[in-house]
Amino acid sequence: MFARLTAAAVLLGVSLSSLASPGEHFAFGHSAKADQATRTIELTLGDMYFEPKSLAVKEGETVRFVLVNKGQLLHEFNLGDAAMHAAHQQEMLKMVASGMLTSTGMKHDGMAGMDHGDMGMKHDDPNSVLVEPGKTAELTWTFTKATDLEFACNIPGHYQAGMVGKIAIAD
Repeated sequence: MFARLTAAAVLLGVSLSSLASPGEHFAFGHSAKADQATRTIELTLGDMYFEPKSLAVKEGETVRFVLVNKGQLLHEFNLGDAAMHAAHQQEMLKMVASGMLTSTGMKHDGMAGMDHGDMGMKHDDPNSVLVEPGKTAELTWTFTKATDLEFACNIPGHYQAGMVGKIAIAD
């Protein structure tokens, strides 16, 4: 049962801790509504690259990210530090191995009642979103603490191929 719950949590893009406490925030910030953003940043997700490759934000700033996948592969935009990405990569590897994720999309079988929309995967703890080829997704985030932060694609092999960027947070 725990394995199924873990797999479901991974599929939804949420951590088990966020299932236990939906209001929990990350040390570096929290999700926000798009209308709270003070700035919009558009990122292109290509096959094995982000453009731009680095970003600068201010502590306390709320940014609306518009993520445009111009590649031929499924990509992810995930906010976290290097350790969070390493852990998430292992989860993503399991999702690919189980057939839940393919190189171009996510299987929606057996997921009735969940809203995936045209913008990729949605979840309760949105520091991450999947963006299928040719699609656009959004993620809005308030940065609350200056820290070593990255944005990355954790689909197996993508981070290692260079699909990672740095976020400089000024206080």
